[in-house]
Amino acid sequence: MSKQELEVLGQDAEAACCPGVAAAPLDDERAAELAKVFKALGDPVRLRLLSMIASRGEGGEVCVCELTPAFELSQPTISHHLKLLRQAGLIDCERRGTWVYYWALPAALDQLAGFLKPSAAVGAPA
Repeated sequence: MSKQELEVLGQDAEAACCPGVAAAPLDDERAAELAKVFKALGDPVRLRLLSMIASRGEGGEVCVCELTPAFELSQPTISHHLKLLRQAGLIDCERRGTWVYYWALPAALDQLAGFLKPSAAVGAPA
């Protein structure tokens, strides 16, 4: 079986599923979804945790044992922040023995970036 991906011509998949902030006003449902994500990112500890996890690159993962020493917070507090990032759909995890390993979800980060990216028509010089 081939591992090649098919490309759909004439259609920007990111724009089709996730219109940017300037494309159109948000409906109630989409606004509530994005608010959950932005609320999760609104805390400096969670923002740093996401950065530490995402900096491992696609497919990279980090053990909670590597995250906890970077903060002057208790392990349960770090676990709580990680739980909120998981609930927001930004990261996922897997328990292996006594440790939990975390990784970023690239599709969620791409959707967030696509939403924040202004459309070409807004503010673009003619």
